[in-house]
Amino acid sequence: MAARKVPDLPNVSKDDLLKYYREMLLIRRFEEKAGQLYGMGLIGGFCHLYIGQEAVVVGLEAAAEEGDKRITSYRDHGHMLACGMDPKGVMAELTGREGGYSRGKGGSMHMFSKEKHFYGGHGIVGAQVPLGAGLAFADKYKGNGRVTFTYFGDGAANQGQVYETYNMAELWDLPVVFVIENNQYAMGTSVKRSTKSPSLWQRGAAYGIEGEAVDGMDVLAVKEAGERAVAYCRAGKGPYILEVMTYRYRGHSMSDPAKYRSREEVQKMREERDAIEHVRDLLMQGGHATDEDLKAIDKEIKAIVNEAAEFAKDSPEPDPAELWTDIYADAAPQTA
Repeated sequence: MAARKVPDLPNVSKDDLLKYYREMLLIRRFEEKAGQLYGMGLIGGFCHLYIGQEAVVVGLEAAAEEGDKRITSYRDHGHMLACGMDPKGVMAELTGREGGYSRGKGGSMHMFSKEKHFYGGHGIVGAQVPLGAGLAFADKYKGNGRVTFTYFGDGAANQGQVYETYNMAELWDLPVVFVIENNQYAMGTSVKRSTKSPSLWQRGAAYGIEGEAVDGMDVLAVKEAGERAVAYCRAGKGPYILEVMTYRYRGHSMSDPAKYRSREEVQKMREERDAIEHVRDLLMQGGHATDEDLKAIDKEIKAIVNEAAEFAKDSPEPDPAELWTDIYADAAPQTA
């Protein structure tokens, strides 16, 4: 096993470090449990896990303020948990149960929470990018000082609608942070093979958009970059692009064996660059927590996740009448 690099101790509080550790660990354990339920046949359809990428959304949520919005793609469970959505409601939705956030009708890719300002969860590659600009347009119109985090991956970064949105966002000075979660492999093709200009954030220069790349395996680096981005947007300067360099440990979805990369590559990332282990090292070396303290946190998180799984299993199937809810047209037949 390769030796882990000893991290420099940052100027950050014990409480903050413990908070980030807990939030990332919750996402990791939740996703592991979701993978188990999928294997048991309790989650149907697609299921895209966030394992390995936890520092991205936890770091950016640490830079957000109440009322800020977020919208993302189908790899969305981590974003839901990081913004404070209830694990029980998320897991119940994954299993298609009545207790889910969309009452069992949306599944993994289509969950929303107006209360937490989470606007999905979108299954069409890149479709959330113009929608995110629309959310930011509404906030600029209202003059409420809010910012929208619009997440998409390196695969979606080649979509034409992304660049149409860049142009409009810069033209209208929209308060939107475009977050490119570059996990290196999109659906299964290395970014080095699929993209001629691998520095994705620099493409914004064609539209006059500021941005930067950041280490997405370091939650503190992500938080710092996120704070720069939201300050820029809140100051009325327009959009900002963050390319967050991260790495997913699982395949694109649960049905993907990920044979396009070696086990050794994945194991090396786990051993040397894992975001949760990085914060664990900071806590231990800074004297903020003992091994027993962290084991207790892990036990607590596992209990929360197990409770969410049991809630999902016990929640009933949606009533067939749910098919006629959330329909924005008159469902009654028209008579002459």
